[in-house]
Amino acid sequence: MLTILELPVLNDNYIYLLHDPVSGETAAVDPAVAQPVLDVLEQKGWRLTTILNTHHHSDHVGGNLELKQKTGCTVIAGVSDQHRIPGFDRGVVDGDAVTLGKHTARVISTPGHTSGHVVYHFAGDNALFCGDTLFVMGCGRLFEGTAEQMWRSLQKLKALPASTQIYCAHEYTQANGRFALTVEPGNRQLQQRMEVIDQLRANHLPTVPSTIEQELATNPFFREDSLALQEAIKMVGKKPVEVFAEVRRLKDCF
Repeated sequence: MLTILELPVLNDNYIYLLHDPVSGETAAVDPAVAQPVLDVLEQKGWRLTTILNTHHHSDHVGGNLELKQKTGCTVIAGVSDQHRIPGFDRGVVDGDAVTLGKHTARVISTPGHTSGHVVYHFAGDNALFCGDTLFVMGCGRLFEGTAEQMWRSLQKLKALPASTQIYCAHEYTQANGRFALTVEPGNRQLQQRMEVIDQLRANHLPTVPSTIEQELATNPFFREDSLALQEAIKMVGKKPVEVFAEVRRLKDCF
């Protein structure tokens, strides 16, 4: 299995280091800054071979150039983002494969937060690195895409195996959960999960990773088919994408 390290940086970002102990290859997912990555590489005796970027925002690519300069790693990102990714080397599109030693990730195109957003699903390692498309009990804001684009992107992720571990790029969970309770206040699983999350954060512990199964039960952006949610936001009988769009609008105003 891949060794996965979670590095908290900036105010609420996560950088992920993926290490294959057999080949010695290491990837950094969305390195916002370089120094924490360099520090771990030195401590572990690892060599950085790859950067996997999900999208072009500066808090996901800010460390690219320094890491590339100091390690010679290859920078991979969505092909349509090639002019917006510092140090860009290789473009990928939906369905492409990215390898780290013998570990393979399938690239899934997920426009919505940005137009060129992609995520990386390592099926054999049960891990999804989803940037700002999917958060624990949330999803990304629609900066460049439409509600329909984001809804379709999330449908792809909902279809992944329930046990898939979700490694998102931000620690937004408490705020997301508080909003989720306003649109589905009777969801007992959500209530119970928030108790756990509040305890984790009180102890300065991460709430990431989550799983697809947990998100299906508690994430309002995965629950447009919930009658209780539809009733709470007065969208009973509306199309799923319309319910989703209304939940996104309400979250933007929360």
